[in-house]
This record gives sequence, structure tokens and C-alpha cells, in this order.
Amino acid sequence: MHNVKRAIGLLLGSILVVGGCAPASYHKREVLDDSGDRLTVGKVQREISIGMTSAQVAQILGSPNVVTTDEERREVWIYDKIAQDVVYSESHAGLKFLTPGSAGAVSTSQRTLTVVIKFDKEGKVRDFAYHTSSF
Repeated sequence: MHNVKRAIGLLLGSILVVGGCAPASYHKREVLDDSGDRLTVGKVQREISIGMTSAQVAQILGSPNVVTTDEERREVWIYDKIAQDVVYSESHAGLKFLTPGSAGAVSTSQRTLTVVIKFDKEGKVRDFAYHTSSF
């Protein structure tokens, strides 16, 4: 019985040590959410098409940041999104209560996405374009 308790103790200790060593890149992947209602290039590519009504576009992408008209007085919608991700990862080597110091890493990145949707005189999508950058 003593050997079983010792083996369990060693196993739990190993899990604590290994579990506290995840890098910032792992934590960043865990907190980034590419699903749901967020405006992404993939969402535009999958769900927006020529001939859609402005009501359909608004239902899919939400309200645009800018609504303007072109030289022929046709509506143009612009979605302009900027996101900044800051991830801080701290590691105590799984022994937080036993170690006086810790190691950490910070990862910061920014993303921009601009979507331009051009409508015809009947209020249907005649063209759309997007530009994305990440730095």
C-alpha cells in the first residue's frame, strides 16, 4: 500500500511540474476564438455573394462602420475592424507554492480587416472586396 501511495504522489507531482510549463503560444491559441459572430475573412468568403440583398448582408455581418455612396449614388458599406491580442503566460514550473520566482512571456499582435461591399441600384450586392493584415 505504501508503494501505491508513493507512486500516486510521484505521478501527481510530475503532472504539476509538466502542467506549469506551457509556452505563451499555447495559451494564445487557447484564448483566441475564431468562431461565432466575429467578422473574419472566412465568414465573408463563405457567406457573402453577388446578388444578396442589403438586409441579408446586415443579418450576416451586422451593421457596417461606414455607409457611403459612389459616383452613381449606389450604396457602399465598409466594415473596418481592428483587433489587438495580448497574451501573458506565467510559469511556476507547476510548483507555485514552493518557488519564489516565476518565468513569463508576453505575446502581442494586431489584426485589421476591411470589407467593402458595393450595392447596385436595387440594393443587391454587385461587388465586394476585403483586405486583411496581421502584425
